[in-house]
Amino acid sequence: MGRAFVYVILGGGVAAGYAALEFVNRGLSNAQLCIISQEPVAPYERPALSKGFLLPEAPARLPSFHTCVGANQERLTPKWYKQHGNSFITYSYFLLILSSFSNIYFISFHSGIELILGTAVKSADVKRKTLLTATGETISYKILIVATGARALKLEEFGVTGSDAENVCYLRDIADANRLVDAIQSSPGGNAVVIGGGYIGMECAASLVINKINVTMVFPETHCMARLLTPKIATYYEEYYKSKGVDFIKGTVLQSLDFDSNGKVTAVNLRDGRKISVDMVVVGIGIRPNTGLFEGQLTLEKGGIKVNGKLQSSNSSVYAIGDVAAFPVKVFGEIRRLEHVDAARKSARHAVAAIMDGDKTGEFDYLPFFYSRVFTLSWQFYGDNVGEVVYFGDMPSGETFGAYWVSKGHLVGAFLEGGTKEEYEAIAKTTRLRPEIEDLGELERHGLGFAVTVSQKPAPALPLVDVRASDLLLEKPLFAWHATAGVILAASIAAFAYVYGRRRHRW
Repeated sequence: MGRAFVYVILGGGVAAGYAALEFVNRGLSNAQLCIISQEPVAPYERPALSKGFLLPEAPARLPSFHTCVGANQERLTPKWYKQHGNSFITYSYFLLILSSFSNIYFISFHSGIELILGTAVKSADVKRKTLLTATGETISYKILIVATGARALKLEEFGVTGSDAENVCYLRDIADANRLVDAIQSSPGGNAVVIGGGYIGMECAASLVINKINVTMVFPETHCMARLLTPKIATYYEEYYKSKGVDFIKGTVLQSLDFDSNGKVTAVNLRDGRKISVDMVVVGIGIRPNTGLFEGQLTLEKGGIKVNGKLQSSNSSVYAIGDVAAFPVKVFGEIRRLEHVDAARKSARHAVAAIMDGDKTGEFDYLPFFYSRVFTLSWQFYGDNVGEVVYFGDMPSGETFGAYWVSKGHLVGAFLEGGTKEEYEAIAKTTRLRPEIEDLGELERHGLGFAVTVSQKPAPALPLVDVRASDLLLEKPLFAWHATAGVILAASIAAFAYVYGRRRHRW
């Protein structure tokens, strides 16, 4: 037994919520869309977990940060999903579909968008267009959008046991966030070690400080946010964190944990021989895309599902969005997989546009974008951090400062701390334009003013980059005939049921 839908979104994170809203905005009909999520709640804005959710006073709680409030759009509560979708019937109607001689799929007559929450999918068959849930139900689809995101890497994957201890915390979903809140509340004024110096580590450390927890950060790199920030920029943020009481131990890693008789962690042992007493451990050591269901079925690259400019995978009926998608970045002419909420939101919208209005939808033209807001700090980064770095502004004062990256004679990246809305927009536009840079000294002298000036000029037509991103032969998915045939079949079955019922009544 099972159910069938025109569209199925697998995954219930940020990308799923934004895809659902885009479907509705483009005229989704009732009962066409199903979202399957392992989490027990409707899609929400994941960045809130490391910020507002951890506040000691007036913390953010659902339903306040359901998608799509992060982009100043509607808040999609469970009630919203039930209510949305046009009232006429297209593909989903009350009938039986014989998809094979052995399987019968019931398509029920319901309104809105179907949310299947708290349910894992244990297998996928992209050729048969089916998903098998952990409860044994088969879900069939015409178009599948994979929004499975990524999972947090665990200590065990680095040879350290103890992830199940109640005071060892990760931060990837609501359950993780609640666990961290419990750890904070059970240890007022306690000591925390944050393992990892990336996004999660830095943002969690700031939230712990706000909760009056003593924080020590441990990571193997020479500076924080090493994948994105230069040593010079990172030093500014490390010094700021130190002014808030955060200690840094760099160039080493966690080797083992000590436990008490109740199984709680009491100390961390580092590879360099140091031991630190703790009340809690927060782990942010990276993520791994959830591609397991599709290995051997779809083309994978950069750790994710490889897609073309329409976010379409090597199977024309399967799209991928968010953290799990490896897509062509046109401005750089290469495939990338980007782990950030902005890419999740925008790839979701574009995939739905490509599905519902493919002839009018071009290729996804995304400019890599990252940002963070902690304490009173706020920075944004656009583009790529390759090539020579040109700094500008007064970094020691922390008012407004930034950097440009110049590669092969063109500006390819820009970073800005403490900018205004207009200034952030200026560096974004300038980075997309990739202006030619002849004199690095002159660029440094102009500083932020360079981006402001360039952004105010009329934008020239950008040359098309022949990415040939997917190297895949894709056919346009067709399912309109299914709807037509289905309506005819539905009418036929209804007529048969009516006649049969009358005859039975006579008998």
